[in-house]
Amino acid sequence: MNALQLAAADGVENLLFARTQMALTLGWHIIFACFGIAFPAIVVFTEWLGHRRDDPVLTGLAHTWAKAMGVLFAAGAVSGTLLSFEMGILWPRLMDRFGEVFGFPFVLEGFAFFIEAIFVGVYLFGWDRLSPRAHMLSALPMVAAGIAGAFFVVSANAWMNNPTGFRLDTQGTVVDARPWAAMFGPSTWPQFTHMWLAAFMVTGFLVASVYAVAMLRGRRDRHHGMGLLIPLTVAAVITPVQIGVGDWIAGTVADNQPAKLAAMEGLYETTAGAGLSLGGIYVDDELRYALKIPYGLSLLIHHDPHGVVPGLEEIPPDQRPPVNVVHLAYNTMVVIGTALLGLAAWLGLVWWRRRRLPRTAWFLRAVAVSGVAAVVAMEAGWITTEVGRQPWIVYGLMRTADAVSPAVGLAWGLAAVIVVYTVLTVFTVVVLRRLARGRDTLAPQERGQAQGQEQLP
Repeated sequence: MNALQLAAADGVENLLFARTQMALTLGWHIIFACFGIAFPAIVVFTEWLGHRRDDPVLTGLAHTWAKAMGVLFAAGAVSGTLLSFEMGILWPRLMDRFGEVFGFPFVLEGFAFFIEAIFVGVYLFGWDRLSPRAHMLSALPMVAAGIAGAFFVVSANAWMNNPTGFRLDTQGTVVDARPWAAMFGPSTWPQFTHMWLAAFMVTGFLVASVYAVAMLRGRRDRHHGMGLLIPLTVAAVITPVQIGVGDWIAGTVADNQPAKLAAMEGLYETTAGAGLSLGGIYVDDELRYALKIPYGLSLLIHHDPHGVVPGLEEIPPDQRPPVNVVHLAYNTMVVIGTALLGLAAWLGLVWWRRRRLPRTAWFLRAVAVSGVAAVVAMEAGWITTEVGRQPWIVYGLMRTADAVSPAVGLAWGLAAVIVVYTVLTVFTVVVLRRLARGRDTLAPQERGQAQGQEQLP
């Protein structure tokens, strides 16, 4: 066996470790990325609302959230740094062949990260040193940089789903690389919008769930009521918009990744008037035990009940993604998203009729589990996106197995990452719990004004 064959064998052996490590780091980091995208905007809005209403409860709430935001940003910075190194360590052949095309967004993301880090510091340490107007204005670059950083990273992932911005010569070498064009491929805007809205849903439902648990334990003061109402309202408003964006992104997948769409629905035969499948298991080229909505898939994709949807039969067997994983993940995302839409409707209906939160314990229980549910839905969405692209790391051009590093020792790298992330998780939870148990510290201009905490919204 020659050296090239040995390298290939090592690469195949490393594939499981590399995929597992990438899935772990991405799945862990994306939760913190959601807070980096959405939490600054929610915190600044709450501070602005507090100053506008001269309400120390709201400004105190914003101050508490700002400290939590700093902790979450620090944890996300560590996990994001590890993730960026992994692209080169685990997938060197990908970066070697296509780095000049899609590496540019990672450079821009680095600038966005440093801007966000600087202004997170300014916002935290300037709380009682700047005027309210100057303090809130100092947060705007932080908010913008968080959104920009998310866009750059998602645009790189969107490029992997729909590679554009280059040509291949007769030897398969990349020529005429156009990084700006690569950043704005057909999947970039729908995928970024989907992720941006998901960040507000995850952050809003998670923060609200913390206060829902406290209220179930008897802490029914105005501080906890507003701590639940503000983030929950943000998430509730975003949820129906997100479902509409889901229609947009489904159309993009249908146009550019038919194998992924077929796997999402467990559709083997190319079908006119295809039904929408809920549940079931894919066995022997057939989706069994599924609930079918007649013409649903054709309506979703083509807005025509008789539209033709390509099935897996048109895809060579060695180019099909693992159908059951993709189908289950997609269904999980849809079911949870629908349940969260119901929770949003519950809140909206009661607020429209009575201008207050629903007071039943069942509502608080639903909010208490909504945070974890939103995280599960987001993770399921990323599983659908990433596993649905397999066996390609760059769709249609490079297989994941051909991009993995042949170096020895990836198993030890995976073990080290598990240890680091476990320690980081414990540290983050402990610090956040201590913040939650501590008394809120108001800014000097707000001290002595706190009052009116006895009434729930």
